[in-house]
Amino acid sequence: MAGHETHYTLPRAEFDKPVKILIVVAPYYKDIADNLVTGAAAEIEAAGGTFEIVEVPGALEVPTAIAIADRTSNFDGYVALGCVIRGETTHYETVCNDSSRAIQLMGLQGLCIGNGILTVENRKQAEVRADTADQNKGGGAAAAALHLIALTRKWGAQTKGIGFKAPTGAYQVAGTDNGSTSA
Repeated sequence: MAGHETHYTLPRAEFDKPVKILIVVAPYYKDIADNLVTGAAAEIEAAGGTFEIVEVPGALEVPTAIAIADRTSNFDGYVALGCVIRGETTHYETVCNDSSRAIQLMGLQGLCIGNGILTVENRKQAEVRADTADQNKGGGAAAAALHLIALTRKWGAQTKGIGFKAPTGAYQVAGTDNGSTSA
């Protein structure tokens, strides 16, 4: 067990205009989920954002709810929260791997998601990670989503164009040349 090491935390993301976040939580372990939500909500509010909360039956449904919200709503980002505690079967691996993979794939497609679905060996580990006075993984997931939103807003205003861009004033249309024909 790693103990209490000191880790670097990025400064809180700042915004010119408010952000709107959807917190998607699987409250299977209600007390753990409530602590995760408390941490996430505090972080979003501290950054000047607003949020809505939706509950789903389990960790496997969290990515689906995010995908539905992305298609049908206007959220800037998402916070995925829940807890999966290892049991006696391989169901733990399925839930952990599939929920994480789906969230990662949506992130790679451009969604700003902070993944706070805890994957732990026992209840004590979950309690420590969800505790807002200890590891505060709910707040960390919200901070991750906020940082991704900040990057999206920063880079969203920049345009690079696509492919090769001809020098200004040089173009060729259907065999008619205006400009150099050599590179």
